[in-house]
Amino acid sequence: MKPLISSFLLLLPFFLITSCKNHQDDAPVTFTLTDTMFNRISLDTVQTEQVSSELKFSGKVTPEDNKVASIFPIVAGYVTKVNVSLGDHVKKGQILAVIRSTDIADFEKQRRDGETELLLAKKNLKSAQELFESRLNTERDVAAAQKAVDDAGAELNRIREVFNIYQVNNGAFYNIVAPISGFITEKKLNPDMQLPSGFSESIFTIAQIDDVFITANVYETDIAKVSVNMPAEIVLLSYAGKKFSGKIDKIMNILDPETKTMKIRIRLPNPGYALKPEMAATVYVRYLENKWLPTVSSEAVVFDRSRDYLMIFHGKDSIETLVVEPLHTTSGKTYISSGLAAGEKVIVKNALLVYDALND
Repeated sequence: MKPLISSFLLLLPFFLITSCKNHQDDAPVTFTLTDTMFNRISLDTVQTEQVSSELKFSGKVTPEDNKVASIFPIVAGYVTKVNVSLGDHVKKGQILAVIRSTDIADFEKQRRDGETELLLAKKNLKSAQELFESRLNTERDVAAAQKAVDDAGAELNRIREVFNIYQVNNGAFYNIVAPISGFITEKKLNPDMQLPSGFSESIFTIAQIDDVFITANVYETDIAKVSVNMPAEIVLLSYAGKKFSGKIDKIMNILDPETKTMKIRIRLPNPGYALKPEMAATVYVRYLENKWLPTVSSEAVVFDRSRDYLMIFHGKDSIETLVVEPLHTTSGKTYISSGLAAGEKVIVKNALLVYDALND
C-alpha cells in the first residue's frame, strides 16, 4: 500500500502542471494593435449631422437659346461656293456661302427700274414746279409730282434694303453671311447644290458657346425635390474624374408627354470651349432632409457577409466590431440609421485591415 501512495504523490505535481497548462490554452487571446499597425490607421469621431441626400439625373450640354441663330434660304438658287465647314468658328458678317439666283437677278432688274422711276419722277417734279411758277399748272399738279417722287424713292429704298439683307453680289449672286459670331453646329449646304423654291430647312446653325447650359431630365418622383439655385455637380464622359460646379438656373415647368420628365438647366462658363453641345452629362443635385443621423466617412464602413461593420476604437487592446445599418452614402459620407451613437471613435483608414486581423 505504501508504494502505491508514494507513486501517486510523485505524479500529482505533473497532473497539476498539465491541468494549469490546459486551462491557459483555453483562455481567449486579446487582440492588440502593434505600433506599426496603429501608425497605419486613422481615427474619426462620429458626428450627428443633418442628412444630405443626392439626386442623379442624365443630361447634355446645350447652347443658350438666345445665342443660337438658324439661317434659312431666302430664295431658290444654285450654290456656287461654301466657305465654312461643320465646327468652324465664324465671326458676325463673315460670308458663309455664295448662291446664284434668278430671284436675285430679278431684284437687280427691280433696282435698276426703281432708279429709273425715281429719276423720271424727279424730272417731272421739276417740270411741274417750273410750270407752276409760270402759272401754267396748279399746286395740285406739283403735289402729285412730289408724291410720285416720294413713292419712287420708297420703292427704291425697299429694293436696296433687300439687297442689304441678301448681301447681293454682282447682279445674280448673293452672299449668305453669319448673323452672329459662334461655331457652325449644323450645315446642310454643299457646293453645286440646287436649292429648290420653297426649301424650308435651315442651311446653317451658329451657336455661341462662351456660356452653356447643362440640360437635365427630372422624373416626376423627384420634381418636388428640386428648386432654383440648388447647387449641382456635373460629370462629363469626355472629362473623366473632373467635376463642374454650378446651380440650377431654371426649371422648365412642363413635362415631356413621352418621357414624363421635366427639364432643368444649369449655366456653366465655358472658357476655351471645352464644353461642346450634345456632350453627355450626369448631374448630381444634393438637398437636406428633415432628419439628423450619426455620420462617418464612407471609408470606415466594412462590408462582409452581407452586413456592414464599423471598427469602434476604445484603445489599442480594445477594438469592437460593430454591426450597423447605413441609410445611404453621399459625397463620401455614410449616414447610419441604427447601431451607432455620436461621440464614438471609429477607425477610418485601413479599417478593413483591422477587421480582417480581428475577425479571422
